[in-house]
Amino acid sequence: MAYKNFILVCGGTGCESSRSDEIYKNLIKEAEALGVSRDVQVVKTGCFGFCEKGPIVKVLPSESFYVEVKPEDAHEIIAEQVIKGREVARLLYRKDKKSETTKLEDIEFYQKQFRIVLRNCGVINPESIDEYIARTGYQALEKALFEMTPEEIIAEVKASGLRGRGGAGFPTGMKWEAARKSPGDIKYIVCNADEGDPGAYMDRSTIEGDPHSILEAMVIAGRAVGANFGYIYIRAEYPLAIERLKIAIQQAKDYGLLGKDILGSGFDFDIEIRLGAGAFVCGEETALLQSIEGKRGMPRPKPPFPAIKGLWGKPTVINNVETLANVPVVLTRGAAWFSSIGTEKSKGTKVFALTGKINNSGLIEVPMGTTLREIIFDIGGGIRNGKKFKGVQTGGPSGGIIVEKDLDSPISYESLTALGSMMGSGGMIVMDEDDCVVDISKFYMAFCVDESCGKCAPCRIGTKQMHGLLDKISKGQGEEADLAKLEQIGKAMTKAALCMLGGSAANPTLSTIRHFRDEYLEHIHDKKCRAGKCKDLVVYEIDPTKCIGCGLCARRCPVPCITGEKKKPHVIDGSKCIKCGECFAACKFGAVVKR
Repeated sequence: MAYKNFILVCGGTGCESSRSDEIYKNLIKEAEALGVSRDVQVVKTGCFGFCEKGPIVKVLPSESFYVEVKPEDAHEIIAEQVIKGREVARLLYRKDKKSETTKLEDIEFYQKQFRIVLRNCGVINPESIDEYIARTGYQALEKALFEMTPEEIIAEVKASGLRGRGGAGFPTGMKWEAARKSPGDIKYIVCNADEGDPGAYMDRSTIEGDPHSILEAMVIAGRAVGANFGYIYIRAEYPLAIERLKIAIQQAKDYGLLGKDILGSGFDFDIEIRLGAGAFVCGEETALLQSIEGKRGMPRPKPPFPAIKGLWGKPTVINNVETLANVPVVLTRGAAWFSSIGTEKSKGTKVFALTGKINNSGLIEVPMGTTLREIIFDIGGGIRNGKKFKGVQTGGPSGGIIVEKDLDSPISYESLTALGSMMGSGGMIVMDEDDCVVDISKFYMAFCVDESCGKCAPCRIGTKQMHGLLDKISKGQGEEADLAKLEQIGKAMTKAALCMLGGSAANPTLSTIRHFRDEYLEHIHDKKCRAGKCKDLVVYEIDPTKCIGCGLCARRCPVPCITGEKKKPHVIDGSKCIKCGECFAACKFGAVVKR
């Protein structure tokens, strides 16, 4: 059937939480009701990336790009766009009130991006193997099976410069080569989809939007190293990604692309999904293997590395989702093409979940070497509400905070490490002047305390001790000597912890002490939190010149500690105040001030 229009509806978790599934169904219903169902095909895709403006709907061939679409907008899209050929102007993206942007490529958010990993997200129906094949899908597998030897596959991946995108940045080809050379009649390929960093959703969105790229890469890896079986370890909190993986696996088997004698090549490879229970430590490769084996997810000392002795003692290649998603492109486009993108030592692109105090939050993919300033102020559109930039954290709980003077640093494994942070899996959280570094450090340390498996003392005891000191400072009970203790414990953990959970847990604290020591000292000496985030240091008062005596603050106060006559200035009793902030949020006249 020849369709005149194609309507792409974002079907990622973010947009589905904003009722994009209703939009999808309503568009189909409206097309049928208005008698144009034969002229338009409605397709549910993966994530477009522009999460700040979701749900997203894109209409082809006009390339009309609609943002913040609601289910009730379906009628107008069909009636105007499909039947009359007129764009629905009110749904088009606008940078400001005076401008409107029709096409995706004209939007600043997309202009400096380059999609390799996310090449099919927002473009195809992730539940259709035919659409994946139409976009060169499984061509790399065919090449790997019939045109290349295992050694040639590994050489191509090595020549591309592809490094692990899970955090450590180890060269992918070298890992594959080590596993191939390791003796053993049984070997395994494991996809690490256990994404646990706060604010990170790169791997989830990649799987939701393009599951077949992961399956294809795993089969290629199996062919390269001599493995016939693979596991995808994914957290159970990702139901949509899991469902699409199940669909993709069955489709691949039906097409002879998975299972016995793939494409008649004589090569066998099968894949099984294993669900994780959400333990952050299981993102560490040896803990992940323990979990797959049915044991408690706890890391073990290395060496031996998994490529030598991994799952059930057999040679095992572990790559994360983003690393694998690059593999088919490396084989179809060639190592030379891939290595031409990025920096000298960091090749290709990197996917980031750009979140925090940023105007354009979302999922982005940029060439390695793109500066932090370009990401935050060009792609991200700058800081919300005209606030001042304070810092950006890369690498989640394992990363440090990078400040304004370093914003022109290029994104690469080496540059971020030199700045006291790390690439990590790709979380990028932007902070403004209203964020407190003590509060942020305490939050991440509390996360690490909760997620520590407890196997090694540096992590088990160190995270708890550091959190206690940070809590003490946040309550105005700290001493200057506590800063030296934090640095001492943090450095000891970095050197002695068994895995990177403990080895990098101190990074947020150490980097903020280095860059914002004055703010820590302010908490210690002045008993003051300039951002007003440390509850015990906040004082709420009522400005009598602004208070009209409406009594709203008193009615919202749960203690109560606010008194005053009607139409006369009220007063807060500081001895009773629990500093919940309800009065501050309730006042419409700016009379309640936070000091």
